[in-house]
Amino acid sequence: MKKNTEKKEFLTDVLEQIDALLGEQNTPEIIVDVEDSAKHKLIKNLTNKENLKSLQNLLNNLHPSDVADILEALPLERRLTIWELVKSENDGDILVEVSDVVRQTLIADMDNTELLAAAEQLDTDEIADIASDLPDDVLNDLLESLDVQNRERLESALSHPDESVGALMDFDITTIRDDITLEVVLNYLRKIKKLPDHTDKLFVVNRFGSILGVLPLERIVVNDSHVRVKDVMATDTVLFKPADTAHEASNAFERYDLVTAPVVDEAGKLLGRLTVDAVMDYIRDETETEKLSMVGLREEDMFSTIWKSVQNRWAWLAINLVTALIASRVIGIFEGSIEKVVALAALMPIIAGIGGNSGNQTTTMIVRALALSQVTFSNLRLLMFKEIGVALVNGILWGSVLGVFAYLLYGNIQLGYVMTAAMILNLILSAIMGVMIPLVLNRLGKDPAVGSSVLITAMTDSGGFFIFLGLATVVLL
Repeated sequence: MKKNTEKKEFLTDVLEQIDALLGEQNTPEIIVDVEDSAKHKLIKNLTNKENLKSLQNLLNNLHPSDVADILEALPLERRLTIWELVKSENDGDILVEVSDVVRQTLIADMDNTELLAAAEQLDTDEIADIASDLPDDVLNDLLESLDVQNRERLESALSHPDESVGALMDFDITTIRDDITLEVVLNYLRKIKKLPDHTDKLFVVNRFGSILGVLPLERIVVNDSHVRVKDVMATDTVLFKPADTAHEASNAFERYDLVTAPVVDEAGKLLGRLTVDAVMDYIRDETETEKLSMVGLREEDMFSTIWKSVQNRWAWLAINLVTALIASRVIGIFEGSIEKVVALAALMPIIAGIGGNSGNQTTTMIVRALALSQVTFSNLRLLMFKEIGVALVNGILWGSVLGVFAYLLYGNIQLGYVMTAAMILNLILSAIMGVMIPLVLNRLGKDPAVGSSVLITAMTDSGGFFIFLGLATVVLL
């Protein structure tokens, strides 16, 4: 937590420095006369050059991921100004780090030659990450520039769905044979001098390239150098196939505390590896997407045009409008009751609001359980009864509090009974809908998180109004 706070403070400080330097760049000129104007222009040009140099020095000392964060936090005009000042040899790394929507704005500002040069700096798996945003002609030129092995690897990565292990796979692997000694392994490692990032184990293969097991680095250190690899290697390692889902892989990485894991084909031939950084990136992206999906949004550039933001947001707002109209018609049915008991108008939003909050809590739990594959047909009934039980207890507890409040406020004991009963029934409704909406969406092959918050709120609003006003009509009138 401390490191995260320090990073935020660091990036905030850098952004303030950038704003100050760019602000001086845009200082308007004050013209007194021709001679003073020429002198002022010369001084301003010198100042601008000094500011640009300061900006470049600042950016050159930053990690590509920090530059990516800064670019995402800047309006488009300033973003492109900073992008022009970034060292060209860092372009590729930064394009990988930024979000998809911001990457599109940066690529749109680059010509094909710059894009090709930036992509050529990257590893094959990193190229696959940004390939969908590259123009077709640039991607074709890039494929032609690669050697046969890397071209085949890139084509393989691009052939897999985005949320599969094959799309996240890293081809930078270190393999050894099982019939050599640990001393030979150590000599080999010293010879190559550098291991791929996040290497915690070496992959043991036979002469056909099929996986036999893995050799954790710690076993090289703690065992005698004359011991053979096959005597100390682990054969019960977790394996993945390219078609496996990234979601399943992320669960396995968490369950078994993995740093790397081999990816093999159907015949057991080693194709590449999956690393913890790729899995963490996937989890982060999925978490951000899920947060947006809950309210019916897609990823959006914070500084995109008004029209693009409207396009991103209008669909679920339209759905929300329809559901709000339905809720208003429910209220309209009981217009006569509200006219006779004005207190109903003040109290009914409380029932709907608490029901919506409770429903969203249930929905969030179910979406999480679906993501972790914890919901099955056998436990569905138990899960439903459990959520209804929680709703019943909360309804009795807080409905009673609300009923007492209504009685003290309006001096009507029957109104208090109506409030309590309506709270209980609406929380039960919200529990049922909170379980069913994600399950139905999942059964239909849709993301259970997409728009679930909007749908549950619509159901609890309309249902809450109907229950409360219906009970009030029967009991009070």
